Amino acid sequence: MVSKVVFGRGSFNQLEDILSPNRKGRKAPFIYYVDDVFKGNHWLTSRIRLSYLDKIIYVSTKEEPKTSQIDKYVEDIILEYSELPSGIIGIGGGTVMDISKAVSLMLTNKGESKDYQGWDKIKHPGIYHVGIPTISGTGAEVSRTTILTGPERKLGINSDYTPFDQVILDPELTKDVPKDQWFYTGMDCYVHCVESLNGTYLNAFSQSYGEKALSLCKEVFIEDSLTREEAQDKLMMASWHGGMSIAYSQVGVAHAMSYGLGFLLGIKHGIGNCIVFDHLEDYYPEGVALFKKMKEKHGITLPKGICAELSQNEFDKMIDVALSLEPLWENAIGKNWQKEMTRARLLELYKKM
Repeated sequence: MVSKVVFGRGSFNQLEDILSPNRKGRKAPFIYYVDDVFKGNHWLTSRIRLSYLDKIIYVSTKEEPKTSQIDKYVEDIILEYSELPSGIIGIGGGTVMDISKAVSLMLTNKGESKDYQGWDKIKHPGIYHVGIPTISGTGAEVSRTTILTGPERKLGINSDYTPFDQVILDPELTKDVPKDQWFYTGMDCYVHCVESLNGTYLNAFSQSYGEKALSLCKEVFIEDSLTREEAQDKLMMASWHGGMSIAYSQVGVAHAMSYGLGFLLGIKHGIGNCIVFDHLEDYYPEGVALFKKMKEKHGITLPKGICAELSQNEFDKMIDVALSLEPLWENAIGKNWQKEMTRARLLELYKKM
């Protein structure tokens, strides 16, 4: 679990007080990875106080993080500084926070990041790392994984060392998120809840978080009684609780198939989950029905025909990626999931998208 968290509007202003006790010296900088949407946004960047060798690195989020990108960031740090950084701070959405977690881990674990994709391959704690979400829904701020696209697969570095040491939850930072992105990322949280609550890995701990997150999602995306600020606060809490739910259980069909879309077509995680989930009535009938209602309420139109021109070889690549995520399938369907989720069944589902 994340060991320290602060929540509240304006809590981003506490950043310097939070970081200062963790500084290891003048030659050990804090490295800030910041979503490049904030480049030139003085409302946010002016509150990041740099000292000594501290550095801000703006990160493009047009594509999801790659293992090669992580390796380059780590190499740059090693070549530029004589000491390990005092900490890595990620300010942004799931992409930026996953990058920050991965860099922290790879600074203390030898080799390439692709070698650590999977479950519990990390052997040494990363350096101090802090997550500050500026959009709500991914659960990256609380999860024990960092999702990376490698040369052969899209898969997280899942370990007990992955979660942040400190998280700052400031709903004010989400105020300028575009509507479509707000919906797609919020639906990532919603799908987390549905997959966790309907999975075979469900337990009382994950259920308590999943039910609360689902309730909050319904308030935000169905009800009309919330102010904008209340909706921001509640969606940030839904993201946290949804992330906690899957940390102690697992996701399912939508995420497994979305990883296939992301690996082959570069479709970002949030919208990828929406595209897939829209066709999963056979697995999550109530969840999909409510999703369609939320989609209609907010005037969201999903892309269609994204797989229409794919070759059989390309379908096979997507199917290979999806089927490699065995814990997701076992959670969704059970220990005998391979009898039900065949390559032919996956091909049938992908062709609908």
